[in-house]
Amino acid sequence: MPHINAAAALQICMLLSALPAQYLISRWYGTNSAQRIQITERLIIASWSRFTKSYLSLDAWADRLKLWLSKTRTCLNVGLLILHFRNWYNGEKKTKIGDSEAETHSYFAESTHVRSPRPEHIQFSVGQVVVHKVLGYSGVIVGWDIKAKAPEEWLQHKYPPAKQNLKETPHYRILINKVNGFGKSTAYVPEEEITITVGLEVVHHPDLKAYFSGYDGSKYIMQPWLKKIYPHD
Repeated sequence: MPHINAAAALQICMLLSALPAQYLISRWYGTNSAQRIQITERLIIASWSRFTKSYLSLDAWADRLKLWLSKTRTCLNVGLLILHFRNWYNGEKKTKIGDSEAETHSYFAESTHVRSPRPEHIQFSVGQVVVHKVLGYSGVIVGWDIKAKAPEEWLQHKYPPAKQNLKETPHYRILINKVNGFGKSTAYVPEEEITITVGLEVVHHPDLKAYFSGYDGSKYIMQPWLKKIYPHD
């Protein structure tokens, strides 16, 4: 049974209080006792009729229930609409962020795609210490691509028309040795710009341990997760 709200309770009180009030009026203003009794009877019958129609009738309660359900349904629909919009917005937002991250991580030799089989023309391996032929900094290779994979704006800036052919050559991601004071922590360079260093070269870089577990005297030893990506290096 639906809950009787404050307005309904007030109406009941008014109906119940109307009977004694009307009775007093008829008591003081009726011409005789017979008329007062008749007026009182009519008032009682009318009050009871209104009360039964409002609160003892199944139709009245059915109407109230329909009204309550319609209000509840409206609130529920609005709530579902808000929820669907929120889920759509958050989902769209996550999708965009996810797409952006996936796209970003496919650039600059950061893709987790397994490099197997290893192409024969890839000259250097992950873990080898190299030096830049022109700029002179040293560093350790942490990844490579068969050809340059970077945003088109970056490629256009890096390779003017005279060097367009370099985009199709192997590229390497390098952690730059901090002792060089180069100003950058990483680099993404074509194969022709680097060469293997002569002798032992210890690389100092804050991310070194994330990629390698140690140094065997000739190259750095890859962490298990990196070895899965470059199983033949």
